Amino acid sequence: MLAAARTAFAERGFDATSIRAVATAAGVDPALVHHYFGTKDKLFLAAIEAPADPEAFLPEVLAAGPEHLGENVVRMLLRVWDGPMRPAGLALVRSAVGNEWTARLLREFLVSQVLRRVLGTLDLPAAEGEARGALVASQLVGVVMTRYVLRVEPLASAPAEELVAAVGPTLQRYLTGDVALPGRRD
Repeated sequence: MLAAARTAFAERGFDATSIRAVATAAGVDPALVHHYFGTKDKLFLAAIEAPADPEAFLPEVLAAGPEHLGENVVRMLLRVWDGPMRPAGLALVRSAVGNEWTARLLREFLVSQVLRRVLGTLDLPAAEGEARGALVASQLVGVVMTRYVLRVEPLASAPAEELVAAVGPTLQRYLTGDVALPGRRD
């Protein structure tokens, strides 16, 4: 079931993949997929071996309101990556850098499980939300690569709150501020 799910999510993306399609590809009844994984979100997280479930930390990020999203997203990222989930996260990121299939799965995780939920709290047209989400992703992936993979100082050893103070305002601007959005023709 997980192999069929990985293939479906990588080839079609999160939105276009159904539990029924995964079950058919795996040669099982959809009820069996529901029994073991519950929801499509849980199946997706298991399929990509996600180091963290966004449902565990996103409510806290979103609770403070839109004016604090930037700092809260950075704080959440650092809490996840500075915790016991780092080895699995590093394996996923390192694999994604050299493997397009894994990159697609990681992209789907970031977009469908994290960014879409954060941006969903803002009243944005779809194209604007997508552009703002891409900018946020660039910053988050940059922090992960610089701090945890490349270990560039002083970011690699900086206290989390210093990074929240340094990066949070940029994310806030990407989320709610004035910014020239990529892909906009107006």
